[in-house]
Amino acid sequence: MPKTPEQLFEFLAGLGIAVTTVRHPPLFTVADSQSLRGEIAGGHTKNLFLKDKKDQFFLLTVEEDAQIDLKAVHHLIGASGRVSFGKPDRLLDLLGVLPGAVTAFGLINDSQGTVRMIFDEALMRHEIINAHPLTNDATTSIAREDLLRFAVATGHEPLVLKLSG
Repeated sequence: MPKTPEQLFEFLAGLGIAVTTVRHPPLFTVADSQSLRGEIAGGHTKNLFLKDKKDQFFLLTVEEDAQIDLKAVHHLIGASGRVSFGKPDRLLDLLGVLPGAVTAFGLINDSQGTVRMIFDEALMRHEIINAHPLTNDATTSIAREDLLRFAVATGHEPLVLKLSG
């Protein structure tokens, strides 16, 4: 059973990580997010749940307006050949979220460490990162270092790579 946003917040609090969360109407796209979120400081994320031909899974978290070359990104992330988008059922199985709510916070549901977490270095220049807290009707702001600590605490060793042009 996937974790709830409340369980996510309890986990973060247990790590001593402070976050702030703003509730809003459900957001399904970056355009929705840009038009409805109001003024939330920091870097805003776009997430790509990808798989390679050997069924290795990757979560790329980048700035909302980043352009990622899906034909070439496999070279950067260590995938076996070209990548494609992971299927919604695998997204739910591994990260406990639905399309439109993909988030680095989904790592809390990947207890087997199946998904490789990769942050774009341009996003990580922001001191505050904003992401959905397992649901797309809220935005949670977290310090960059705390987001990395969260990933490690879930059993993932996040990479920070130059993914966008």
